[in-house]
Amino acid sequence: MKGSITVVAFFVVGCLTGWILNTQDITIDGDISRYILYLLMLQVGLSIGSDRNIRQILRSLRPRLLLVPLATIVGTLSFSALAAFFISKWSLFDCLAVGSGFAYYSLSSILITELKTVSLGVQLATELGTIALITNILREIMALLGAPIFVRYFGRLAPICAGGATTMDTTLPIITKYSGKDLVFVAILHGILVDLSVPFLVSFFCSL
Repeated sequence: MKGSITVVAFFVVGCLTGWILNTQDITIDGDISRYILYLLMLQVGLSIGSDRNIRQILRSLRPRLLLVPLATIVGTLSFSALAAFFISKWSLFDCLAVGSGFAYYSLSSILITELKTVSLGVQLATELGTIALITNILREIMALLGAPIFVRYFGRLAPICAGGATTMDTTLPIITKYSGKDLVFVAILHGILVDLSVPFLVSFFCSL
């Protein structure tokens, strides 16, 4: 739990720094965040590879666990549709488009803003894209902070479903810690499949 709070704390500090300073004038050569992510993935890989029971873990994978990405997609879209009944400003398909981000906030927000500009206009499309950005960031933060709670009350697969498309990168260390190393490969596969669904589902719902 302490590690998750630290991650969120750095995020808040970054937001405050960007608000106080004019960061648009600051340029950094190269994508530092990408290299930090690479190092993080290397650390996770070293942790998994050093496990002497890795072969036994791979053999324990069951085909039915591949249904986890499907459960994530169906569950997210179901609750997104339910939310549409309580939000009068946005249509059912708008809410489904936002939910289809699956915590992939950067891609989904940009796609929604661009695709909805024609039908909603620039201002409303930007507003909906911003909602998608905030919603999917909050989902990632909830996955980081809530992993131990999800495991305790809903089982070891719960943090994977909660993490959405982030389970192959940013939330993977948390999932490894609380769900166990034997579910790491399930989390990675889950993240890849959900990640691939984002541009297709967002584009589909934005076109309706």
